[in-house]
Amino acid sequence: MRLARGGGAPVCALALLAALGYAVSPVLSAALVPILALAVWFYRDPDRTPPTGAGEWVSPADGRVVEVMEAEDAYAGKAVKIGIFMNGFDVHVNRFPADGTVEEILHTPGKKWFAFAPKASEINERLYVRAITPQGRTTLVQIAGIMARRISCYAKTGESLARGQRYGMIKLGSKVDLYLPVSVAPAVSVGDRVKAGETIIGVVDK
Repeated sequence: MRLARGGGAPVCALALLAALGYAVSPVLSAALVPILALAVWFYRDPDRTPPTGAGEWVSPADGRVVEVMEAEDAYAGKAVKIGIFMNGFDVHVNRFPADGTVEEILHTPGKKWFAFAPKASEINERLYVRAITPQGRTTLVQIAGIMARRISCYAKTGESLARGQRYGMIKLGSKVDLYLPVSVAPAVSVGDRVKAGETIIGVVDK
């Protein structure tokens, strides 16, 4: 099983402790095995196959759609905001929704409120990735939830990313907001389950 970036060290450490613990006490080793299994499950990073249709945007996160609404974004301007809540059992690796080039990355400190709450987008710790795509400007927001301990962003300013490419991870329950350009029509509704890099979340409005 492929592990997300940053997952190798804790998983290897737990595996080593379990192995060494067996020499001291088989009971201690057995107690560490479920923790090791949870770590592997949490850091899992399955391969995904993005759709090939032109103008199809994919979900940036695994989880449940909790918001689909018109919004105004400081970078993207008039847009449709799609909020996706990731619970503790979802894959936590985030993927880029469309081909684009990162123009700005901005971290904003904040609280650790429940990520599924609408106000979490405004008061929680969050990281903005602003990018230009063939359809216009888009903003991705990684939002820390009440249990999230760290937001990781692999993307760099000036980097070009492909649709479905890994760009970050949020550890434990959290949320990702996506601001679609006005030329992209949302293809999901509140309550839908989506998969990062595979589920079509928006389609170019022809």
